[in-house]
Amino acid sequence: MKFLVYLSLFFLAMSCAIRQPFTAEIKKEYGLTTPDAMKKVQFYTSSAIVLERVVTNGGKAKTDDGTLVTSKSKEENRIIIPTLTKCIFESYDTNGDINVRFELGSGRIIKFGLREGQSNDRFYFVAKWDYDKGAEVSYGNEIYYATSSSANACLLVSIKKLQKTRRKDRIVKGMKV
Repeated sequence: MKFLVYLSLFFLAMSCAIRQPFTAEIKKEYGLTTPDAMKKVQFYTSSAIVLERVVTNGGKAKTDDGTLVTSKSKEENRIIIPTLTKCIFESYDTNGDINVRFELGSGRIIKFGLREGQSNDRFYFVAKWDYDKGAEVSYGNEIYYATSSSANACLLVSIKKLQKTRRKDRIVKGMKV
């Protein structure tokens, strides 16, 4: 019975992995320098990424009875990528940014890259930031604007620290004369 308790505690400890930010140091330490090596790693987002797109249509017309009509329609599309959403490596950009994919489809990738002036070497969400418009992102071959809270999203990886210890016990019974 005691053996089963120890065995279950061992497997519980072995199955726990911690998620931590993917950094240039981790990339180097684990030899993730080639696209093939990166494709074997499961990535996650550290916080939610929200992409918004608003399409407005409108027009003016005149009816048969002489009434002037103004019509407007507005369509809002939002793509929400929740915290800790799994994603996979797609490719490297020409400047070293990492393109990741959350779903299948043409152009449905998001870029993560190192920020200049940051000493932590994390790969953060990349967008074309404009003070007036916000953060412009191409997703699914359409232009979206990311919310300001999306700016701090970075890539995470799960890391398990395994330590294998072998122990052999032998009980000595002693000697009699």
